[in-house]
Amino acid sequence: QVPLVESGGGSVQSGGSLRLSCVASGYTYGYGCLGWFRQAPGKEREWVGSIATSSRNTYYAGSVKGRFTISQGNARNTAYLQMNSLRPEDTAMYLCAAVALGGGSCIDPRKYTYWGQGTQVTVSS
Repeated sequence: QVPLVESGGGSVQSGGSLRLSCVASGYTYGYGCLGWFRQAPGKEREWVGSIATSSRNTYYAGSVKGRFTISQGNARNTAYLQMNSLRPEDTAMYLCAAVALGGGSCIDPRKYTYWGQGTQVTVSS
């Protein structure tokens, strides 16, 4: 069973918006952080941003700050990535990931041990 499931990807033109969703399951004790990563063909996986599930504090990579917003649903196992002012360089597979409760910092990519399978975002110029 895949612990996290993403949805909401698609194709948009430059300047457009998309909203991705992530639903986490399969971990009885809950998750301390929900994060978004992306990976473009031929490039390394890049951390996009995270939310701490208890405080709802959010953290962003410099490349998306001011354009992307992470939020959490009423349930602590749901997270959203609102992406505005999309650019062709935002094209990638977007993956949701989670840190176990008490498992470490939300901004340390190495702490993310639960992963979804990803949803594709394509931005055309």
